[in-house]
Amino acid sequence: MIEIFNRNTDLIISSGKKEVVFNTISENVLLDDFDVSYPWEYEKSWILLEVKEFFDKLFYNILIDGNHIVIITSDSFDLKEEILSFFWDVDILIIIWTKQATKIFENIESKVVIPYWEGKLLFLNTLWQHIEEISIYKVKSEKSLDSTEFINLA
Repeated sequence: MIEIFNRNTDLIISSGKKEVVFNTISENVLLDDFDVSYPWEYEKSWILLEVKEFFDKLFYNILIDGNHIVIITSDSFDLKEEILSFFWDVDILIIIWTKQATKIFENIESKVVIPYWEGKLLFLNTLWQHIEEISIYKVKSEKSLDSTEFINLA
């Protein structure tokens, strides 16, 4: 079972003893303590992670326990076909939230959205998502195909 939670400035994606750690300030990503903040394809402990660079920004596509998790750390890029094709079949979208990020979110179909950063409450309220903060999100085995679930991590 995948669990997603915050620990200080880190957003943790955990499955058993495997962890992907995303530092929301430095925007570095660790895969079981191995820095994967460089464009490449990584595989460790049954986690596949592809890191691509577009417009001097890094984008992360993680396959863990059959779930595709995408991390978007910027809102200042043009949505081109090359970038959109990298976001294939997104189960969980972790995205920085600002006003500009709304356009990005609207073009990526995701079953679950987890915003981070100071602007997350503004984004959630703009989409009429007045949801309670939770300390940990446990990924359900079956996600809705008809709607997007928004998660407000404490």
